[in-house]
Amino acid sequence: MDFTPNEDQLALVSAIERIAAEFTAVPTDFHGFALEGEALARELENGQYFDIAAIPEMGPVSAATVVERLARLPCTTEVALSMLVRPQIDIELPRPFALVEHGRPGRFVAAAGTLIVIDGDDIGIAHPRPEDVEAVESLYAYPMGRLTGNPPVKALSGADADTVRTWLRIACAAEMAGLLQAAIDAAVEHLSVRKQFGRPLGTFQALRHRMAECAVLAGGVRLLALKAAWSGDSGEAALAALHAQDSASRVVYDVHQMMGAMGMTLEMPVHLWTYRAKALLSELGGKGAQARGVATFIFDAA
Repeated sequence: MDFTPNEDQLALVSAIERIAAEFTAVPTDFHGFALEGEALARELENGQYFDIAAIPEMGPVSAATVVERLARLPCTTEVALSMLVRPQIDIELPRPFALVEHGRPGRFVAAAGTLIVIDGDDIGIAHPRPEDVEAVESLYAYPMGRLTGNPPVKALSGADADTVRTWLRIACAAEMAGLLQAAIDAAVEHLSVRKQFGRPLGTFQALRHRMAECAVLAGGVRLLALKAAWSGDSGEAALAALHAQDSASRVVYDVHQMMGAMGMTLEMPVHLWTYRAKALLSELGGKGAQARGVATFIFDAA
């Protein structure tokens, strides 16, 4: 397993960095929960970046890398499912993509062109009309919505459903890796400038140790996400998603502890990443479902 980028991948990374540079700032007049990135979505669409996983010179690892990088931006747009799951089903399916699990509200549902509908062990594809969905108010820092109508759902075969579930887990892990890293970066910046007892908070050893542990967890999430994208293996995907959801609970707690009371205000935009991470904690059945996926992989392989 070698993640050293080739020339095409290096060019892709440079292009994504140029795009990301345009969206790193939080507008000074923004004091809400979800900072939506419509302009970012248009930029990616115009550059055909949503199709990079299907390009032989790029592939799913490049797509996962882009998902992780864009998740670090304060604004959010539907990237992960379109870049990682859509190529496994049909690259021509209309985006944005969204996930509806057991009828619950989900991210990006209100604007979705394609829905992945999970009902028990069954997975299907639907294309909702505008009247089939509605927006839902939420604290999760994503534009949330729910399915209110009954659009036709095309059931996937067992094998196709397993493939979609695998790539949903990879998408979750890749996006979580970016969110956790961005939250850690925000906390590190705060600890570097906030002073107590005449010295920056970041100079206190106990705080440095906790942030170092968070950095290790986030790095592990990223590595496992890329490894699963490289292999496409269902067991590695379950492990990546499990580690992502398990690590998020610890990192989000510590980051808000490091920020103090400021971390619970809308003036400090750390919630743009931590509250998105909280939304991902319960997706795909949460940690319990990922742990069962890992156990199945281990004992079936034994």
